[in-house]
Amino acid sequence: MCDALQTPRQYSQPGDLIIGGITSQFFSLSDSDRFEEPPKGNLLHEPLALLKNYQHVLSLVFALKAINEDPHILPNVTLGFHIYDSYFDARMAFRNTLSLLFSQKRTVPNYNCGIWKNLIAVVGGLDSETTLHMATFLSLYKIPQVTYCLFAPAMSEVIQRSPLYQVVPNEEHQYTGIAQLLLYFHWKWVGIIAINDDKGDRFVQSLAHRFSQNDICIAFTERIPTYRSIYELYGMSGQFQNMIIFLTETNVDICIINADSQSMSALQIILVQFDPDSMRPIGKVWVMTAQFDFSSGIQHRNLDLQIFDGALSFALHLTEVQGFQKFLQRLNPHTEEDGFIRTFWQQAFDCVLPDINVDNETMNTCTGGEKLENLPGPFFEMNMTGQSYSIYNAAYAVAHALHDMSSSRTKYAIMVDGCKLECPKPQPFQLHRFLKTFSFNNSAGEEVSFDENGELTGGFDIINWVIFPNKSFLRVKIGRIDPQAPPGREFSMNDPTIMWHSRFNQVTAERERKENHFAAMIVLRVQKGRFQTRRVGDLKNVHDGLDRDMDDCSKCPYHKYPTKDRNGCLPKNLHFLCYGEPLGISLAVFALSLSLTTAVVLGIFVKHRNTPIVKANNRELSYLVLISLLLCFLCSFLFIGQPRFLICLLRQAVFGVLFTVAISSVLMKTILVVLAFMASKPGSKMKKWLGKCFANSVIAFCSFVQVCLCLVCLCNDPPFPDVDMDSLAEEIIVECNEGSAKMLYYILGYMGFLSLTSFFVAFFARKLPDSFNEAKFITFSMLVFCSVWVSFVPTYVSSKGKYMTAVEIFSILASGLGLLGCIFSPKCYIIVLRPELNNKGHLIRRNKLRI
Repeated sequence: MCDALQTPRQYSQPGDLIIGGITSQFFSLSDSDRFEEPPKGNLLHEPLALLKNYQHVLSLVFALKAINEDPHILPNVTLGFHIYDSYFDARMAFRNTLSLLFSQKRTVPNYNCGIWKNLIAVVGGLDSETTLHMATFLSLYKIPQVTYCLFAPAMSEVIQRSPLYQVVPNEEHQYTGIAQLLLYFHWKWVGIIAINDDKGDRFVQSLAHRFSQNDICIAFTERIPTYRSIYELYGMSGQFQNMIIFLTETNVDICIINADSQSMSALQIILVQFDPDSMRPIGKVWVMTAQFDFSSGIQHRNLDLQIFDGALSFALHLTEVQGFQKFLQRLNPHTEEDGFIRTFWQQAFDCVLPDINVDNETMNTCTGGEKLENLPGPFFEMNMTGQSYSIYNAAYAVAHALHDMSSSRTKYAIMVDGCKLECPKPQPFQLHRFLKTFSFNNSAGEEVSFDENGELTGGFDIINWVIFPNKSFLRVKIGRIDPQAPPGREFSMNDPTIMWHSRFNQVTAERERKENHFAAMIVLRVQKGRFQTRRVGDLKNVHDGLDRDMDDCSKCPYHKYPTKDRNGCLPKNLHFLCYGEPLGISLAVFALSLSLTTAVVLGIFVKHRNTPIVKANNRELSYLVLISLLLCFLCSFLFIGQPRFLICLLRQAVFGVLFTVAISSVLMKTILVVLAFMASKPGSKMKKWLGKCFANSVIAFCSFVQVCLCLVCLCNDPPFPDVDMDSLAEEIIVECNEGSAKMLYYILGYMGFLSLTSFFVAFFARKLPDSFNEAKFITFSMLVFCSVWVSFVPTYVSSKGKYMTAVEIFSILASGLGLLGCIFSPKCYIIVLRPELNNKGHLIRRNKLRI
């Protein structure tokens, strides 16, 4: 048996306890598997190094070295390490995680063939995908995993189910900081660039939610195609060419980037294709997330880094660590234990080590005396980066947790014959309770604390990047987002120190120029919970989309669509259900008619409240059903008109709660019919359940459950006004983004459960002897109600824009009409047209006939 995927690059050192590591510093140069033959053993023979990420390995080694030399942390224990790489590949992440657990040369799950495999914890990985791949196996064996990647808030539930501990703050603070930064500079017209996967979707959705609450408009969203290898990445040159053209021609100056390693590698390949002789200059203010550390691969040696001059980014907070630079200066490329350094050294210094045979005689030979400090900053830094500092803290977190566990075990050790027994070797699962909610001081003198969710308490620094012509750069801290700061001081800036790109002489002047430019086009804005469109007079030199006789074609802006002759662009119209169109008028008239009808029925019941037919089936519940139906019909008006923030927030919840009150009241009426019949039997104890208290309690409980479901959905991911520019070619859909897409289905699911319960109870009670037994009518009404909402789901999913809203309004009205007509029309017929039947004598006579 042999492994299909070989892992020749690893770095290990023995010890009493082993800390594993999975880094991400190599890109695979292999093609994707075709599943036509077994995977090749040399799949990763010549990977491409992301040079700066080698510092992640070195920071872990440096931290463990410092811990072993500190007599106060683990005086009688030596920590070893075993480090592999993920190659940014799911297969290798799984494979090397298994190698950490079981073996070095051959992976046999549940068999530990290594000599010193005393694995106590694992540090890694760089991104959320790698981290979760590792957690798949580590969680099975209860091995603590300390990660240094940022997780989106939507993945917090997944993290809590795994033994993960984060030495980085919650990414929620970063999203809040981005919105605050844009508001600070009054930037309201921005673009977003993210990779086209689930991680990118979460990034875009999270920002769109916050931007809509702060009147910030998203001008465009560019998605970088996903890729599994560098070969695939370079095969997308056609798509990248279109993106670089778009970036040069767009008038949007503020670009927000989800700056993880894969996105930035792809973006750098895109920017390499920039031709300054034939293209307009790319003058952007780049706003990047905390994953950005200005790293560049050797394939980007010719990239003009001045493009990023003046960029702003969020960064993990770090403190200078003494002794790290001297540790780097002592590195030797001939170290046998380090399986990474040879590849790093050769690619960083563009040379070949003497013991490697190459056919190319023009290649320089590495002497081993090359200086790391001579490498450009994008390739390697002598100071710790934010991610390396997080790894450094991760090692100290494990060491201090082991120290606390050792102190606890020693304190309660058993005494036998006056001698203290030797404590057994610590097990990984025992470490978990010591990693939760604790703090320590690292060797840099900084306090590191974890909260109850296993996340680092703290915030992010805001960095201004100053790029020099020789490709060196300077990080300038200009602000901070600190959630632990007093209210109102969480966001702080020191903008006089900001160095902007040479294209932006003054931020204020540039912002005014942009506002004047945007005055010539239609701008969709979210302001105070409502949408506005405005068109101002023509300005000179503004492209109106009607230029003719062009030699080449260009794509229309997002807010425009091409003319029929494809010779210009026209503004898109807004698309939403309004009162000024036949569909909106029809639904509004239908809703108003049903509301008036319900009010008339309620008036009839109040007027004849002392008649037998009204009293027979609990008139208070009848009043409650009619009032809730009246409000349900009126709530359909919340769905007509321009979406506003408050309306988007409440409309689904209001509809769900009102219908729940109506259905639970109908359910209680059915239950009372059954209880009344059972109570009529001699010796029955059911009479105590026929009071108002029981009925009110059941209705209140059923409604309370629905209210809780709505509150959970609203607090977790509240709805907000949004626009969809892509679904319709000639219109911009103005809609309510429901936030949690499952909210409506939770509401309908609970209503369906209540209606089905009412249906079955009424079905079995339909033949009970009672002149005014309405169980048969309730059975039919619940059948109509369920039929309407079952047919609603596929129709709703297949609709778009205002037609989706119209489907929901029609379903609300139709289902309400079913309840109103089936339950109350027979009673109104007797009360209004056959009053002679509405008497006690008729009730007694009918009962005798049945007997």
